Amino acid sequence: MLFWIFGIMLLLAALMALIAFICFRMAFYNHNDGRERGKDILSGKAYEPYLPLLHQWTESVRSMPHEDFSITSFDGLKLHAAYYECIPGAPVELLFHGYRGTAERDMAGGVHRCFSLGRNALLVDQRASGKSEGHVISFGVNEHKDCLAWVDFMTKHFGKDVKLILTGISMGASTVLMCADKPMPENVVGILADCGYTSARDIIRKVIADMKMPVSAGYFFVKLGAKLYGHFDLEENPAVDCVQRSLLPVIFFHGEEDDFVPCDMSRKNFAACTSRKKLVTVPGAAHGISFPVAPERYVAELRDFYPEYSLR
Repeated sequence: MLFWIFGIMLLLAALMALIAFICFRMAFYNHNDGRERGKDILSGKAYEPYLPLLHQWTESVRSMPHEDFSITSFDGLKLHAAYYECIPGAPVELLFHGYRGTAERDMAGGVHRCFSLGRNALLVDQRASGKSEGHVISFGVNEHKDCLAWVDFMTKHFGKDVKLILTGISMGASTVLMCADKPMPENVVGILADCGYTSARDIIRKVIADMKMPVSAGYFFVKLGAKLYGHFDLEENPAVDCVQRSLLPVIFFHGEEDDFVPCDMSRKNFAACTSRKKLVTVPGAAHGISFPVAPERYVAELRDFYPEYSLR
């Protein structure tokens, strides 16, 4: 009898491990070959009116002179970024892209926006994306540690007088928000978070619900997969908790028609934030395209929030 009970328990454990592995592969594993995917442009009806502009930005950035930088992450990955200089010594935005994106795909427009404000731009390929090494995306848990490493590199490379602004879109926004309460050099002067989520837990549960699957059971296996195969805790360091202890001013942007990361998540992050802050919501903007939808307003809001770090 005990043999059969043990066998059934072993079978159930194996089944749970298999389900967790499938969830891990679906949610966190990225088959990254270390190259930019130039044609990997956002698709869908909401993006169609803006595709020519997105292509134009991408092609323009590809032809711009830049300097390639690399660092080694805390867990031994070689991480890549490209530096675009507008004005020597000007403030630098460190731009972090979204889930399964690349710096080129998600942040090419950011280079043009930075230049319009008289800022330089560092386009960071997050781990497991673009030219950076790795295969596991951790929804900001490990990525925010990489962000802190880039801050350290940029401060040492350009000196302590160069002002740094941490900028992110989607998962990248949550990545930089997860740094909000961490000790950083005084030359880090602010955060720009565009369409970020409150926590990995919240966005994953939302996606599971969108898939019409049991949320609690589904999340259990996704979290288990992260721990068993990705070796990280999904519930570590949620962005909405970090902004409650924020050491930096934060400006939040979010499209009001975002059906992937609900605009309400930025409202919650904004409400929780205890530092100087501003929330800008953009009518008619789907996920990640607030700047293409309203470029003049976007830039004006940034000039107003960071007048000392922006050209007029």
